[in-house]
Amino acid sequence: MDRGAILTTLRERIIGYAASRIGRDSAEDLAQDVLILLEEKYPHVDGIADLVPLSLQIARFKLAAIYRKSARRGENSQVSIDEIQIPDLSQDTANEYERRETMNRLAVAIAQLPPRCRQMIRWKLQGHNFAEIRKLLKLDSINTVYSQDFRCRKQLMELMGGTLKGEVQASESQPAKHKEAKR
Repeated sequence: MDRGAILTTLRERIIGYAASRIGRDSAEDLAQDVLILLEEKYPHVDGIADLVPLSLQIARFKLAAIYRKSARRGENSQVSIDEIQIPDLSQDTANEYERRETMNRLAVAIAQLPPRCRQMIRWKLQGHNFAEIRKLLKLDSINTVYSQDFRCRKQLMELMGGTLKGEVQASESQPAKHKEAKR
């Protein structure tokens, strides 16, 4: 038998051996790599009795390299995309419910505010800064806008059942000062 016919027979054997371990497509690539290696590094080996064990040994080494590479990349522990459970985002989640409830409470609280506070909130939501709001309200001092904004936010927080963070800290520190002043 000539070398070409032997290599064709070897190719089929290598594919059969490798396909049982890694799949048909990858096995064909592996067989091609083995045959190239046999042609480049072992051109002096001619007999089928020598080529079969040599080619299968090379195939085992290449399979081991494929397994190591797969483990190194984490491909052996990957989960199929079909097995991953994707949450249905169209359903109403608890966060969405809480957000809706907060928005409803906010709308009710804003409706209870005086007209001037509602107007200031509207302008702030439209992106106006305090200087522009001062001009819209026809005020002389921007500090008046700051004061009115603070009062409106405080009133809004009270209507919603909360307090401002700065107010909590200030009220906690005041009793301590009064105690020290009384001593």
